[in-house]
Amino acid sequence: MASTGGRPPSPNTILGHSRAILILGLPLIGGHVAQFSIGLTDTVMLGWYGVAELAAVTLGSSYFFSIFLLGSGFAFAVMPMVAAADGAGEGRQIRRSTRMGLWLSLIYGVLAMPLLWWSEPILLLLGQNSEVAHGASEYLRIAGWALFPALLYMVLKSYLAGLERTQAVLWFSVLAALVNALVNYALIFGHWGAPELGVTGAAIASLATNFVSFVLVLVYALRVLPEHELLKNALRPDWEMMRRVLRIGTPTGLTLVAETSLFAASAMMMGWIGTVALAAHGIALSLAGLTFMVHLGLSNAATIRVGNAYGRGDRNHLARGAQVVMAMSLAMAAVGVALMLVFPEPLISLFLDAEDPQKPQILAMGVGLLAAAALFQLMDGMQVIALGLLRGVQDTAWPMVLAVLSYWVVGIPASYVLGFVLEWGGIGVWSGLVIGLTAAGLCLMLRFWLRSIKTVAVK
Repeated sequence: MASTGGRPPSPNTILGHSRAILILGLPLIGGHVAQFSIGLTDTVMLGWYGVAELAAVTLGSSYFFSIFLLGSGFAFAVMPMVAAADGAGEGRQIRRSTRMGLWLSLIYGVLAMPLLWWSEPILLLLGQNSEVAHGASEYLRIAGWALFPALLYMVLKSYLAGLERTQAVLWFSVLAALVNALVNYALIFGHWGAPELGVTGAAIASLATNFVSFVLVLVYALRVLPEHELLKNALRPDWEMMRRVLRIGTPTGLTLVAETSLFAASAMMMGWIGTVALAAHGIALSLAGLTFMVHLGLSNAATIRVGNAYGRGDRNHLARGAQVVMAMSLAMAAVGVALMLVFPEPLISLFLDAEDPQKPQILAMGVGLLAAAALFQLMDGMQVIALGLLRGVQDTAWPMVLAVLSYWVVGIPASYVLGFVLEWGGIGVWSGLVIGLTAAGLCLMLRFWLRSIKTVAVK
């Protein structure tokens, strides 16, 4: 698919779609893995530093990302809008949608910041251990400021991805991950002459990494794509386009936060069980999240290609591409399941100090949680691919309703009942996640194939 709206689409064959999706999707997958590794690095290094610190950052990170992902809906809205404008050859629409995505992200950041600054009383109200809640709050009082550069960075990444400049997205994400790892290593443990700051060091690293990433991607976009004049009329509101970004971005953000808060709520429940359970949950969730990045990259590729076909009005090309990306996600899920079931202990041990006296307890619980994580790989992949396809045709309102019902009316109650009423503990909490994701995957796929795809013309 052309980034200028001038080149013809890829051949409408399985091979043609596979090649195009891989060219577009592999850098996106790599970019997501690199971006995810920032949080993964925090988890690994704090696991080496101490179990209490790991539990605090697990809780704080879950809280932060629930808030972050609600605001990132505007960035995810920019991606299909840019792709559709690109497919239709409307360059001015690209600038307008990106600029209003930046505006809305900044406004959201201002409104959300108090929730991060005063997180401790909120976490205590949610029943968290006072020591863990205090550690999470100390982390968020610094890392919370990363909300602003992180959201702006997401918008610019979506702008570049919508134009199929995914190689740039990959390299910026890799650079950010490397910077974060180095600053983490220095400030958490006090290496290279730096002070030993523990959780505070991880927070400073997160803030610095997001700020540098945003500045670099902005400079790149302005220099490499000057024809879009992204900062032209930067302070002038564009109410019509703002409404369009809001219409797509708000339900997208609510869908994202509904899913992420499903996992945040599960972290809260694991915190009720104990610090060891919460630490094991953080490790298992990090490993499951790493494999999820593959599906998320494929979902983004689906959004871009579907958005481009949507802009051209080409349903046949869109449908064949959707089938191919679903098959790819299924194949990747099978690989993830195999790794989690065959190598659970070596994978979990990567996150723990060999001398930690609590290691056997965390390892025992983590193995069971990883088995549950393996079970939801298929459905987790299905639901995120379906969301990517639906965003491509700019269908976000009803998918939000279906997702919220699946995650919160089905998934969370199932986790609570299985974990605490039936007393299955951590395994029960995670089994509820499997049920919620399964409901979401089935409902969203049915929405796309039975309703949304029919809004695109046959060509």
